[in-house]
Amino acid sequence: MPPFHFSDKSGLMSLLSVNNLSVAYGAIQALRGISLRVELGEIVTLIGGNGAGKSTTLRTISGLLQPKQGVIEFDGKPIQGRAPHLIVQSGLVQVPEGRGIFANLTVDENLQLGAFTRTDRIAIRQDRERALEFFPRVRERLRQQAGTLSGGEQQMLAIARALLARPKLLMLDEPSLGLAPQIVQTIFQVIREINREGTTILLVEQNASMALQVANRAYVIEVGEILMHGPASELAASDEVRKAYLGAH
Repeated sequence: MPPFHFSDKSGLMSLLSVNNLSVAYGAIQALRGISLRVELGEIVTLIGGNGAGKSTTLRTISGLLQPKQGVIEFDGKPIQGRAPHLIVQSGLVQVPEGRGIFANLTVDENLQLGAFTRTDRIAIRQDRERALEFFPRVRERLRQQAGTLSGGEQQMLAIARALLARPKLLMLDEPSLGLAPQIVQTIFQVIREINREGTTILLVEQNASMALQVANRAYVIEVGEILMHGPASELAASDEVRKAYLGAH
């Protein structure tokens, strides 16, 4: 399928800019010169099938993978090649697929680790309180070992912990994976609220229907290439997207 682009004009300031990014796992080319941008205040979603390159894109932006070529700029500065903890310090925080919680630590200890780069204790306490307002079930389980939480509760904890790093850009990798529909609704409702309060979001999500409902703009990635991009509402109405990702016939 040839590249297909919707109208995509914005006067907003790019918080994240990815240009001509290529990544390989040995001889396997995972990303093939992809470019995308996330503007300040947006929710942008990256949708595509299994193995399309979605998680690889986030892991490369986070500094966990090194690109063969390309430029990644965050908040006006190039970040490719920087250590992951320095990228977190700059305000770019990822909630990984599989949640990445520390199962043997308590819920409270997991939250504390979210603020490991910070020293502003009063602001940390305020951010912790706000994160627990988003997720009352996390508050109820502060003294439990994180490994005893349900899958949905672990996802809530992972997002709450990321908020303690006070992200300018929050990257979420498959937040709905394996969760019951009611929990998915809760997670997406909180994603909207976090965004409304000023956090920009880049969302990787296999549930394309939910992702396109919550996002301002979307990119479709397949076999490591961006095939389509544009306003989420236009992509959701596209016959090609509906057939390929939304189960329409």
